[in-house]
Amino acid sequence: MKQIQLRFLGTGDAFGSGGRFQTCLYVHGSNGSFLIDCGSSSLIAMKRFGINPSQIGWVFLTHLHGDHFGGVPFLILDGQFNRRDRSLVIAGPLGVRARVEAAMEILFPGSSRVRQRFPVDFAEFQERTSSPIGPATITPFAVAHASGASSYALRVEYAGKVITYSGDTEWTNSLVDAARGADVFICEAYSYEKKLKYHLDYRALQNHRSQIECSRIILTHMSADMLAHTAQAEFECAEDGQTIVI
Repeated sequence: MKQIQLRFLGTGDAFGSGGRFQTCLYVHGSNGSFLIDCGSSSLIAMKRFGINPSQIGWVFLTHLHGDHFGGVPFLILDGQFNRRDRSLVIAGPLGVRARVEAAMEILFPGSSRVRQRFPVDFAEFQERTSSPIGPATITPFAVAHASGASSYALRVEYAGKVITYSGDTEWTNSLVDAARGADVFICEAYSYEKKLKYHLDYRALQNHRSQIECSRIILTHMSADMLAHTAQAEFECAEDGQTIVI
């Protein structure tokens, strides 16, 4: 079975806690490269860590908050100015195309109506429906996070491996289904033990660990509070630029 690489391009929260980039996971294998989420700072992170944005064929979005999808307009415009010639597919919740195009118009008026040098296509997820998109099969699981559209944890099957990412959510049992049998479960730990609506704290995850049947848990999307407690965590804590092999 072939190995794949997963690189944490951004592991911070929406507010750059710890000087970290916003959420962005880069997955690379023999069948292509894709992103899971693309926060507003993600193009900077790609260039910081030597990732060529024009080689990314697909972006899979958990939900439509700026720190998870706000980098998509910059990714599209970077391709336009750098003469990208391969297609780009953006997949996410219902309404993803309208939200991306609205963001483009706010940031760079007229940019969504410019004829692209390369095809940009959109796909919409359906809850608990597995869809082959590019080289991966994506299954979204609804989570508890208000974002003006559906919010999901994503189960990503690629090259015989399974990566699950929680997205942003308070504890919900759908995470158990999403992570079942995963090679790695990348999970939000926004705070250490403080309860915040729509977000997961480390203690809640720890209390539910026995329900989560996966090989490995790695924490991400950490606020300053969680970053101050990483030494006490029993799970791995991701760092910007970190690469793991699956």
